[in-house]
Amino acid sequence: MTAPLVFITGASSGIGQALATRFYQAGWRLALVARRSAELQQWVTAQGLAAERVLVLGADVRDIAAIGAAGRECIARFGLPDAVIANAGISVGMDTAEPADLEVMRSTFETNNLGMAATFQPFVGPMRQRRSGRLVGVASVAAIRGLPGHGAYCASKAAVVSYCESLRGECRPYGVKVVTVVPGYIDTPLTRGNRYAMPFLMPAEAFADRAFRAITAGVSYRVIPWQMGIVAKLMRLLPDALYDRVLAGRPRKRRQNE
Repeated sequence: MTAPLVFITGASSGIGQALATRFYQAGWRLALVARRSAELQQWVTAQGLAAERVLVLGADVRDIAAIGAAGRECIARFGLPDAVIANAGISVGMDTAEPADLEVMRSTFETNNLGMAATFQPFVGPMRQRRSGRLVGVASVAAIRGLPGHGAYCASKAAVVSYCESLRGECRPYGVKVVTVVPGYIDTPLTRGNRYAMPFLMPAEAFADRAFRAITAGVSYRVIPWQMGIVAKLMRLLPDALYDRVLAGRPRKRRQNE
């Protein structure tokens, strides 16, 4: 129980799974949360992770009561985490002209934004009392500028950046750090169906290693890979007319059931 503890949502695949592996390799204990908890437990067993170092919890971050209960169970059984990574997220294309896609926006915000706040909630007070800890929000370079056909995701990730910035100011007087990790294109099941070019595509394991270093260092904001940070800043500087011309004809994110 003396090893540091990390709590990770969305741990059954992709970035969450890669982060779990990296933290475990560094000697941390893991509290892993996913909707598909049976599938997550199978992965833990297949990887040969020591049972005394891993706690698997089932919860949908959109369910405030369920993710809150998962957080409290983590504290009761493994103790207060040293780091909480709100990684669970969804990415689905939308067309505002389609009435059904408003539900896509609702579910995206419930998962990517409300789910993040609900993930942090059980830990904020105890971390402030302890005067240490890290709350980690996973955003995206899609937060920098809106991409056609990707309005729900871009808006939700822009909200993640602003929310984490607000939370950082609230927690700083108590010694609790808030880290915003901003992935570029990472090779995961979430990105493999994309129909457009993904510059600087990075393996999930390489991303997890860089994210681990940023989180443990307690940096406030980190774009990974750094090259995408430069691309994003350049895109932010483009005048609207030029930006619209650059994206004209770009394939859009797949909508639900496409």
